[in-house]
Amino acid sequence: MEEVAKLIRDVPDFPKKGIVFKDITPLLGDGPAFARVIDAFAAKLEGKGVNKIVGIESRGFIFGAALALKLGIGFVPVRKPGKLPYQTVRESYALEYGTDAIEMHRDAVKPGEKVALVDDLLATGGTLAACAKLVRTVGGDPVISLLVVELSFLKGREKLKGHDLHALVTF
Repeated sequence: MEEVAKLIRDVPDFPKKGIVFKDITPLLGDGPAFARVIDAFAAKLEGKGVNKIVGIESRGFIFGAALALKLGIGFVPVRKPGKLPYQTVRESYALEYGTDAIEMHRDAVKPGEKVALVDDLLATGGTLAACAKLVRTVGGDPVISLLVVELSFLKGREKLKGHDLHALVTF
């Protein structure tokens, strides 16, 4: 995955001063590298019996939808509040400076279905932990999480102890 890491660009002071944003758009623009990411994710799901891919807004949609298509299984978007048109379940989570929330259609994951959570980046772990709770709320089983990037210095993995988590690139 060294070639994938090379395609992730640092953007200093975005979205605010002091933050170094990990920009995945060069990776998305390289078809063969993007395909390798999806293939690597698919390999991690072998033997897991996953029924659905749950993608977290917004870049998780890109990787999650491509993975669901490759595997021939359903895709479920998890979004910020107020963005989904049908009945939803909501999970709030703590941020460094307050709280946020995510929502999912209440019928998107059926009881007993095994799901893979997909996002581009793991930072503090709050969003991913909230997503796993959403899936459990409707009776699903979040069996694995797949990420392109993990920012290990933010210790997000600590919020997800006991969770099967795989990142392709760690900074």
